[in-house]
Amino acid sequence: MNLHTIGLIGAGTMGNGIAQICALAGINVTLLDISEAALEKALATVSKNLDRQIAKQLLSEKQKLEALQRIQTSTDYATLESAQLVIEAATENLDLKLRVLQQIAAQVSADCVIASNTSSLSITQLAASVSQPERFIGLHFFNPVPMMGLIEVIRGLQTSDGTHALALELAQRLGKTAITAGNRPGFVVNRILVPMINEAILVLQEGLASADDIDAGMRLGCNQPIGPLALADLIGLDTVLAILEAFYDGFNDSKYRPAPLLKEMVAAGYLGRKSGRGFHAYA
Repeated sequence: MNLHTIGLIGAGTMGNGIAQICALAGINVTLLDISEAALEKALATVSKNLDRQIAKQLLSEKQKLEALQRIQTSTDYATLESAQLVIEAATENLDLKLRVLQQIAAQVSADCVIASNTSSLSITQLAASVSQPERFIGLHFFNPVPMMGLIEVIRGLQTSDGTHALALELAQRLGKTAITAGNRPGFVVNRILVPMINEAILVLQEGLASADDIDAGMRLGCNQPIGPLALADLIGLDTVLAILEAFYDGFNDSKYRPAPLLKEMVAAGYLGRKSGRGFHAYA
């Protein structure tokens, strides 16, 4: 397929990051959210990110302007009518995603591929909510999207070979490496990563070491570029909790039980970087 128009639902961190790399790859993007304010914030974020690339001499001013011109914003699902691929990047909540996917399916053509950026929910279950579920697939991008080189491509039970091939083609066009995963909670990367983050939170909860020392230990002792608690703050503690709860429900295994401290911090609104406070403090 000559992919030239993509729809994106959700203008938050993941949505605006995906919009940015698609626009830089020459793909027209229709970015949807529930409010004009969220869309304006997303465009401002993309513009600021492109300015950073210009400052590093990785991009020209002309390329920035061309990329921004490829991103159209809307609050109306009807604008997705001409999209060949729509990626849902809404909050990691099953009921919300199901509602969004049904609205997408009601507007796009029967051969439009529909994808979810979910990091933990069942692709098979999400696919069952739309007509022609064989056109549904998981495209799990990583944060920050412009910098991270990986896309997890997740096949549901219904996903066709053609849909899978299109997903791999898109990853290549975006300059990303794709790995294909089966439909299990957390897929590959989060299945390994998030339990490690949860264990780091349990270590902090037990008073075994400070947050700074835990992160320093993993950075300097395991050669990780960022410590697990700082990474949790970057991901968002509410997202980490949602992933762990999906694991706990999906596997029915107590080893995935979220740390009580994590649940308490989310309840307090200490969500990490986006709230200014998590395991570390942010300006």
